Amino acid sequence: MKTILTHATEDYLKAIYTISVDGLSASTNALAERLKIAPASVTGMIKRLAETSPPLVDYRKHYGVTLTPAGERAALKVIRQHRLLETYLHESLGFSWDEVHEEACRMEHVISDAFSERIDAILGHPTHDPHGDPIPDLNLVMPQKASTQLSALRPPQKATIQRVDAKDGDLLRFLEEKGLVPGSKLETRAYSPFDGNLTILLNEQEMILGPAITRHVFIEEN
Repeated sequence: MKTILTHATEDYLKAIYTISVDGLSASTNALAERLKIAPASVTGMIKRLAETSPPLVDYRKHYGVTLTPAGERAALKVIRQHRLLETYLHESLGFSWDEVHEEACRMEHVISDAFSERIDAILGHPTHDPHGDPIPDLNLVMPQKASTQLSALRPPQKATIQRVDAKDGDLLRFLEEKGLVPGSKLETRAYSPFDGNLTILLNEQEMILGPAITRHVFIEEN
């Protein structure tokens, strides 16, 4: 079966990459939950992706699915386009960081290579999108992303926020209101082992953050 990268195919490949890069198993159930599709439909699509020429995935029942080199390149390409679009929408068109994800999802499948390269050049070849997620370069090499959660810090550690892993608009607006955005520097003041609450100093203000917040914020210790 000849490889045809439809919008649905690209969504599957992107989901598999995103789940796998976080160290999780890209099972049919995990994909069904992320894509909001019935598990039986996911299994059918995965089998078709494994039968393309060249195969885009390696699928073994009960062992989940992994991307082949061809599948990974296709996933990285659409991720690059998505994150470049998010950055362009935010920096050049004035969209807030809680608006850019849905807009980029609508456009990521249809822009040409020339269009994405023009955006890349206009923006000065950015390495990260507005949320701090790394942008694959022109050769589809993915920069390393921050993987330490804010929840892992303990007093008196200091850190700089590198990225925010959140798509929910309300959460993103809350984080921005509190100054919990990439580039912000903070200092931990107290930690409660009973509920996981972390007290931090940010922009000369103390605030208490629970695990529902700190697990979405990724940092680099200073």
